[in-house]
Amino acid sequence: MYKELTKFKTNNNFNFTANDSLEEVCNATENGSGIFLVYDATSEEKELIMVGSTGTVQNDGTLKSKNGGLYDKIVNGHQFAKTGRKYSWPAQMKLEKRDRLEVFWYETFNAKNKFIPTYVEGLILQKFLDETGKLPKWNVAF
Repeated sequence: MYKELTKFKTNNNFNFTANDSLEEVCNATENGSGIFLVYDATSEEKELIMVGSTGTVQNDGTLKSKNGGLYDKIVNGHQFAKTGRKYSWPAQMKLEKRDRLEVFWYETFNAKNKFIPTYVEGLILQKFLDETGKLPKWNVAF
């Protein structure tokens, strides 16, 4: 886990298999903004395969967030040219023979913290790039 994320006290995680309903197992906040990290948890040695974020800070310092917050971004965000991760993740997991994902989410912008979600996303991706020389497998670009 990345030590930079320990400052964000509003956080949680959940497990997801291709046979689960992402809408049911996702426990992310529906009104919070921040980042999420997706790990392939098929084996004991988890692999970070994706980092995502939601929420935009406006020039007056306020947050503009999508309705549904982190929950909606995780469940309904587009990925792999399909509508909604609730459909694309199970298909991609089967294609790549991944049994289980573990998703960690963190509110980075709230009453206690004012960290721009895409900044924190970029920070984690930069650390991953420094460590491995590439981005996580499911991150197409940044």
